[in-house]
Amino acid sequence: MAFSGNFQGALDLIKKSNKIVLTSHVRPDGDACGSMIAVKEFLSSMGKNCDLMLLSELPQWYKFLFDENTPIYGQSTVKKDLNEYDLIILVDVNSESQLQGFADFIKKTSAKVLIFDHHATNDGLGDIEIIDFSAAATGLIIFDMFKFAGFKIDEKIAEALFVAISTDTGWFQFSNTDTRVFATAAKLIEAGAKPTDLYHKLYHNFTPHRFELLKRMLNSLELLLDDRYAVQHLTQKDFQETGTAYSDTENLVDMCRRINTIQAAALFVEQPDGRIRCSLRSTGKVDVSRVAQTYGGGGHTVASGVHLEGPLEDAKQKIFELIKQQLD
Repeated sequence: MAFSGNFQGALDLIKKSNKIVLTSHVRPDGDACGSMIAVKEFLSSMGKNCDLMLLSELPQWYKFLFDENTPIYGQSTVKKDLNEYDLIILVDVNSESQLQGFADFIKKTSAKVLIFDHHATNDGLGDIEIIDFSAAATGLIIFDMFKFAGFKIDEKIAEALFVAISTDTGWFQFSNTDTRVFATAAKLIEAGAKPTDLYHKLYHNFTPHRFELLKRMLNSLELLLDDRYAVQHLTQKDFQETGTAYSDTENLVDMCRRINTIQAAALFVEQPDGRIRCSLRSTGKVDVSRVAQTYGGGGHTVASGVHLEGPLEDAKQKIFELIKQQLD
């Protein structure tokens, strides 16, 4: 089933709740950030007491969406006792591996859990789950809920949802871009979203340090399997010498997709704990969600991720074998 859950059940749960905490997955992307802001504004319009929380650092190019600094779980910026909340809302995630330590809290808490997500990989963490595998972005599901609720979308919400949808479709370039995406984008523009301004904020934003990191990644590029598989990597040394953070790697894996022979791509990033984070992309010839799930990761058919044990070369070889199987 492409869609499961019901909007009325979600709305009833929200109405019954007094204190709500709203978050998304680690390494928040545009869909996560845009959906969080849109839902926060919706809850505020209902007079609900809702706090935003992140599970890892917010990339600087999404900060324009947020009115204030958002606390990060596990850091001193989270002052409140999370047990005070009676509802947890997760957007763009339903997987323990993408929630890190917060997943343990969710299992123990007496608070209800409401989930909005579009990923095929899910662990059934919610009491009520609104899941739509056919949606190109969680932002589309949020938009449909607003429509169901008769909620009027203002300029701020239109901007947030446009960011959610445009980033998860690669600015309408990925194969998940369908008529639903374009129809919703048109309505968001009518409501006040300004695509040219948003594109500039999202994609014309490289600092010199991040551009240096990009150069290092491209210098590591290897083309394998008759130039159909692109492999790139970044080490802790690269981050230290360029003065960059892990969040600066967002979307860098997509750069090599400009090569016309590429059918799959991987970016391996060395973590401080020695593990290797692998981001996977596909043009559709390879199901990278199957590759990621082999080692406990997940995502979409054309965009997935997974953590692997180091060293780097061992991680590369594991993914190479699985990519090769599909391409063969």
